[in-house]
Amino acid sequence: MRAELINTGSELLLGRVLNTHQQWIGKQLTEAGYELAIQQTVPDTGSSIEVAVSGAIERSELVIVTGGLGPTGDDMTRQRIAEFLEVSLVEHQETRDRIISHFQKRNRPMPESVMVQAQVPEGSTVLPNEHGTAPGLAVPTSKGWLILLPGPPRELRPMYTAYVAPFLIEELPPTRQMVTRTIKTMGIGESVVEECINKELSKFVAKGLEIGYCARMGEVDVRMVAYGSSGPRLIKESEVIVRQCLEKYVFGVDEDRLEDFVVRGLTERNQTLVVAESCTGGYLAHRLTNVSGASAVFLAGHCVYSNESKESILGLPRTALEKGAVSQSVAREMAERIRVLHEADYALATTGIAGPTGGTEEKPVGTVYIAISTAQGTRVIKEFNSCDRETFKHVTSQQALNLIRREWYKKTRHSGGL
Repeated sequence: MRAELINTGSELLLGRVLNTHQQWIGKQLTEAGYELAIQQTVPDTGSSIEVAVSGAIERSELVIVTGGLGPTGDDMTRQRIAEFLEVSLVEHQETRDRIISHFQKRNRPMPESVMVQAQVPEGSTVLPNEHGTAPGLAVPTSKGWLILLPGPPRELRPMYTAYVAPFLIEELPPTRQMVTRTIKTMGIGESVVEECINKELSKFVAKGLEIGYCARMGEVDVRMVAYGSSGPRLIKESEVIVRQCLEKYVFGVDEDRLEDFVVRGLTERNQTLVVAESCTGGYLAHRLTNVSGASAVFLAGHCVYSNESKESILGLPRTALEKGAVSQSVAREMAERIRVLHEADYALATTGIAGPTGGTEEKPVGTVYIAISTAQGTRVIKEFNSCDRETFKHVTSQQALNLIRREWYKKTRHSGGL
């Protein structure tokens, strides 16, 4: 089943808004067994939309278009699609009632212009918008279906999940079963990952297994795809091999995040964690508290960005800070003092130079010290994360969380659990 995705919006092409639709919709389609063959982004002009859609519906059974269904002058998708397909726009009474109710519930005046959203191409199936006013539309084509979705992600995603996904299974069921699995690793390079598993998986590749790699700073995903009735068995057997080859680097699968792994592990062990952050500026605590259930294991996070706060909150000696806050000794002190302060099982601490200023020849931009402290002792690692500030914070927080994962792995190995 061939699918195409067309994102409309001049703001996407201008770089003013990040296009997240391709990633999210692509994932939904792939997991459901559809092949996303082409993705394109076009401006908010009637001619651009018409050219893109006309070509797509000639090539593919499924075409999804996002954006351009609102009430303003640059929302042209609905009108131009109707003109191109030579069908009339008719008022959909249920949508009209929904729009009126939407404004009444919020006690807001309703501009008459919003009623254009109740105009739908004749013969189309209306997909209700429970988070906005512009409905989605499913329009039949000579090959299959044209799906029109509103642009805002908070409206598009729940609409897709609730209405589009079941609609596609009913009207355009995938022609072959597809199974995917992603093994997520930390602390090993992409080429080394491939070298470790390539030979072992060759017999599965010969049977149709597809392998791909996605590398980020410090992380590598191993993506496996298989088709047909033998797909589930092929994926299951391949996953066993990948885990055996990369066991000390694996922290999750598919949508797992390292913070999920850490919170889950702490919960299972009935243990607690605190963090003291300088260069990560609270990002580590932010990631942990994004996980549901973190309140049971995450006791506190201190953003001790200045030397004064390190001294007043954690009690670090001024003399140590004056020698250099970015150091192994300061990272160690931060972790040990915050752990004792909150009587936690684990403590993490970060101190470094995010840049682009502040570096020296001895400690260039990107230098960072990360400490993990337990009742059994404290360990400090030095990393060099030469990148922009936002990426620096993410990578450093990832390295910090990975220290806990590595601690658990060592204990499991020593106990004979693996």
